Amino acid sequence: MPLPSPFSAPAPRPSAGGPADAAIPWQRVVGFDPGLNVTGYGVIDCRGGIVRLVEAGTIRSRGETLETRLATIHEGVRDVLGALSPAVMAIEQVFVHAKFPRTAILMGHARGVICLAAAQAGLTVNNYPPARVKSLLTGSGQAGKEQMQAAVQRELALAARPEPADVADALAVALADWHLRIRQRGLAADLGSKPAPRRPAGRAAPPPGGSRKVGGDEGFLEDDG
Repeated sequence: MPLPSPFSAPAPRPSAGGPADAAIPWQRVVGFDPGLNVTGYGVIDCRGGIVRLVEAGTIRSRGETLETRLATIHEGVRDVLGALSPAVMAIEQVFVHAKFPRTAILMGHARGVICLAAAQAGLTVNNYPPARVKSLLTGSGQAGKEQMQAAVQRELALAARPEPADVADALAVALADWHLRIRQRGLAADLGSKPAPRRPAGRAAPPPGGSRKVGGDEGFLEDDG
């Protein structure tokens, strides 16, 4: 079910991008946090350095058997995709803890039917390691639930922390997709729109290859030459 106000329609986040943002089309991303009992989802609209929340909520499974629970998850995911029409899906890779292998197996079942729904809708699925998502938004790959909720609140300029944690995790992976894929593209376009700096005569150009940081928390653009 969708989250109540203020999560349903917040103001857009102020742009951190450059003039190239206006030339980039909006793209809608849906993130999912798989769970056999509760699956969180979060939908955001992105354009360059701008991101805004569209809707977020949970899908609760029903039934006495694993098969019926998976069927209700699949049905709920298809309802979300049909109602909100995202362009791409983002989801975390399954993390297997040596002490809790059964949890990873059950989550894998839920993740599988979510990916199936994406394939049926013709969506690309982008997968991210959980530690990468946490590190990107909080600076720590071991961040706890409250840290992630606070990070999502900050990123989307929400009046309160998103609840429950399943929703925050779903929004976090959608935001990771924005940072790592969409926002980087906007930064690259913005850099490309600026004139190349003049190099003093007699100074050789730097050799190709290596990595260069393009600013703040926006990550890195890799150039392997």
